[in-house]
Amino acid sequence: MSTILRTLRNLRRIGFKDFGHQMQYIGDTKAGTLVGTDRYGNRYFENMEEELPLRTRWIDYKDKEFDASHIEPGWHAWISYMVEQPPGKDEILQTGIREWEPKEHRMTATMTRAAYRPYSTVKPKLSAWHPVARAR
Repeated sequence: MSTILRTLRNLRRIGFKDFGHQMQYIGDTKAGTLVGTDRYGNRYFENMEEELPLRTRWIDYKDKEFDASHIEPGWHAWISYMVEQPPGKDEILQTGIREWEPKEHRMTATMTRAAYRPYSTVKPKLSAWHPVARAR
């Protein structure tokens, strides 16, 4: 949570539109430099001067219903502090789109009807008890 002075300073830096957007989706105001944009339209920011350690990098998601699966692997490594350089500047992460990667994003199917459900081919060790009532 920001102090009032820091919030007003960030309001002056980013403007009213981004201020309202950040308060609605992040719950805090942050001002930083745009590091890059991925193919899904997410924008990645960094501010090394004012932020607390391990809070210097953040994402502005393109979609309102964001999910962790919206982050590409290279950007995930950068946002998690696994690498110092963003994917645009790091030679190892500049592999582009591989042929086996999906061309468009697919949402994670967890908690939906399309979620993965394993099935068992083993006979159950326990069976349900079915009571039998005698005729009186």
